[in-house]
Amino acid sequence: MNDAPTPNLATLVVANANLLNLALPGRAFYPNAEPYDVDEYQRKIAWLGSMLARVNADVIGFEEVWDEPALQAAVVASGLHYAKVVAPGAELGAQGTPRVGLASRLALESVESVTDFTPAQCVTVPEIGLYTRFERPVLHATLRMKQGLLLHALVVHLKSKRPKFLQDADGRALEDTDDPAVVARATLRSLVMRGAEAAALRGLVIDLTRRTRDPLVLMGDMNDGPHSVTSQLIAATQAVAYDRQARDMALYHAWDVQTEPGLKRDTAYSHVHQGWPEMLDQIWVSEEFVGTSRFALGDVKRVEVFNDHLHESRERFRSDHGFVRALLRVRLPAPA
Repeated sequence: MNDAPTPNLATLVVANANLLNLALPGRAFYPNAEPYDVDEYQRKIAWLGSMLARVNADVIGFEEVWDEPALQAAVVASGLHYAKVVAPGAELGAQGTPRVGLASRLALESVESVTDFTPAQCVTVPEIGLYTRFERPVLHATLRMKQGLLLHALVVHLKSKRPKFLQDADGRALEDTDDPAVVARATLRSLVMRGAEAAALRGLVIDLTRRTRDPLVLMGDMNDGPHSVTSQLIAATQAVAYDRQARDMALYHAWDVQTEPGLKRDTAYSHVHQGWPEMLDQIWVSEEFVGTSRFALGDVKRVEVFNDHLHESRERFRSDHGFVRALLRVRLPAPA
């Protein structure tokens, strides 16, 4: 992007990318999925590298990382330089579920993987029992911007809408997966699990915004739309309409608060499921990046979705999600 900032503004580009099962060749990641051979892996790395080069973000969150070395290879293939590329829990290969990751040109002050809910956030899932942790741990990074400001970045991948059928210890279904009533019950379990994760994530957002005025950016595959109940559980943007005091603990969908005239469209999508387009991949910002706020440190200039590949072939080397990029502007301190 050729975006020369005005003298009193600097730019910060953030993005999100679901990579669709990024794993090393020969590595079995799901029981019913063939591992990549060397040729397919190299095609995937090359394709991801070209996409990352197009997005060219300063900070980018990733989902579906099975092996951190594969993520690092994709970043190298982009030809871009990042100070840090991490995928906590996937350093030696993730087990059970893929992990989220982060690449940053900004200095990384700290990074943590948040796995467990607090006791008060645990929820009982029908026929399964107490749900106590994120299925895919949340990544929380503290970054130092060039202006000296701290930035909190959360990378998330919430539970999918896929029905959660009861299984035995070997993963075999204990229910009739063709029975519509069983499917409805299994879908309810997934909803409860995703709702529990959203509520626990809301607790993390509240904690961060209460104890610091540092700006916050949340990136990820929410597995739901931006105005869904689960997304609003995390963001609480709608609460601002009747409680102005809630602004400082709310998150704002970057698409809704972008300021560049003429570029904002009525709709956008990052995933197509059974012919239905959805905006599952999202970027949310705290009040500090809402230009109309009196506490603004900058704004969201524009948001773009790279989704042309969703209508190309369905080979596994391509992602089945669009990549989302937001151009943020940060106000520079006045010269002394």
